[in-house]
Amino acid sequence: MKRFLTCLLSLNLLVVSVTGYAANSPVAKIQAMLAKPAILCGRFDQTKQLQGMKKPLASNGRFCVLNGKGVMWRTLQPFPNTLRLTRDEIVHMQGDRVAMRLDAQKEPTVRMINSVLFSLLSGDLGKLESLFEVDGNADANSWKVALKAREPALAKAIGAISLDGAAYVKNIHINEASGDTTAIIFSDIKTGETAITAEELALF
Repeated sequence: MKRFLTCLLSLNLLVVSVTGYAANSPVAKIQAMLAKPAILCGRFDQTKQLQGMKKPLASNGRFCVLNGKGVMWRTLQPFPNTLRLTRDEIVHMQGDRVAMRLDAQKEPTVRMINSVLFSLLSGDLGKLESLFEVDGNADANSWKVALKAREPALAKAIGAISLDGAAYVKNIHINEASGDTTAIIFSDIKTGETAITAEELALF
């Protein structure tokens, strides 16, 4: 579940929309810079460094975020698989086979993930701020944000997160309490109906 939580938080941060701050605060400036499209798709390249391993684990693929519907994380290399999250469930697919399905009504962790995701999509910082200490700064063309988990359980799973970007998130770094680190680079970001393929849309 920790690996899925990491992936989902990464997707969530792509569409982070922060509100409720003074107009001259750094986080308010970041809010003004961020685009908020209904459909957002692109490429991700992820590198994970595990404690005790010399060589990092690398993966890449496609992601899509549909406001009001959910998120999709399609790993293409080294092993194809798809992670789809909607308001009601999390589904992990390997090819056409469902490898895991978690119901938000039955799983507290799924409820928490979904709550964070849809709070971000709707621009409600209340839930995010209750889970993370948020610190940010911005200049005319870019911004940086640091998130530190407040709750021990979340800190144990995720730890600290830093991200940077402009209109969209470009880089995410996750430092887990275990010492493992994850770096994700987002590129080739497109928005609107032409950003998502018919195959990807069908997954929702």
